[in-house]
Amino acid sequence: MKIAIDARMINSSTGRYAERLLHYLQELDTVNTYTVIVPTKDRDYWTPTNANFNVVTTDVDFYSFAEQTTFYTFIESLNADLVHFTMPQQPVRYKKPHVTTVHDLTLLKTYNSDKNWFVYHFKQLVARSVFKIAAESSRTVVTPSEYTKQEVQTYFGISPEKISVTYEAADSINAAPIPYTLPSNEYLLYVGQQSDYKNIRRLVLAHQELIKNHPKLHLVLVGGKNKALRTNEAWVQKNNYQQVIFTGFVDDGQLNWLYANATCYVFPSLMEGFGLPGLEAMRAGCPVVSSNATCLPEIYGNAAHYFDPTSIADMTAKIGQILTDAALRSTLINNGTVRVNEYSWERTARQTLAIYAASVSESSQAA
Repeated sequence: MKIAIDARMINSSTGRYAERLLHYLQELDTVNTYTVIVPTKDRDYWTPTNANFNVVTTDVDFYSFAEQTTFYTFIESLNADLVHFTMPQQPVRYKKPHVTTVHDLTLLKTYNSDKNWFVYHFKQLVARSVFKIAAESSRTVVTPSEYTKQEVQTYFGISPEKISVTYEAADSINAAPIPYTLPSNEYLLYVGQQSDYKNIRRLVLAHQELIKNHPKLHLVLVGGKNKALRTNEAWVQKNNYQQVIFTGFVDDGQLNWLYANATCYVFPSLMEGFGLPGLEAMRAGCPVVSSNATCLPEIYGNAAHYFDPTSIADMTAKIGQILTDAALRSTLINNGTVRVNEYSWERTARQTLAIYAASVSESSQAA
């Protein structure tokens, strides 16, 4: 079987899914042949070690007219038995056997204030049509959680039998810890993007309440300094909020150290499809305090202490309990160690390989 995998987003936070899937697929499958599609700039980002995997490049932006024309022609030219679009963005005219991963529906259900209002809503309008057609035309829709499966089923009106859940996982960060210089060894940690739905401003306000009783406590926000982060940074400075640190990008060694030494990891998000950073924190032995929204209780189970993400008071109270209750911290760390080991990228790859086989078989029977 000849399989093409659209990994154009491989060098991004969401691209972690594609990179880990490819890593384990090539360990499991020496029979099928794979063509992995990446942008030219990421030609060397992922290097196959299995001879039946080949990387090709094309430079077509998501949601562009070229995605529906040039990229369609490119995909057709590969003559694949199956295409795996690892994001819903795809040529809507492509009707040959394919599967699509839908990570979440945040683009369709949120607005980020750092974006141009007209451009964002135009993209949202296009995405609604593209996502719906992709869901309907795919042999299988893959989601990372039961919550997202339900969202896709409800939003697009497709059968639940057509949707397969393949949970993601958190590998250990493969880098020796490198200390990151901070003013205090007491800090709350957040890692990730800072779009509006990530709820960072409520976290900052909760932290400002906490430092009244914990004067050495800092808030460390890790993530590349894009427009959303710079907007939040300017807001913090304008309001003279204290002890909030925006690190910008950190390498894996520093990230490893930050996870391992944090007082706790806080995940205040209003909407997620899976919630990988919380599992990464658990892997490092860091207690997790999390929003109780969307998929997060499903993914974290009894390994997180939950709060209402719309309530600054509740967020403050629940984080405060972690700071003062040693027994609770210990329980969360122990539960986190168990919980994170329930997820496996190898299992994800095995399940995905089975989806490929079933999708091609379904196509053959239909023919």
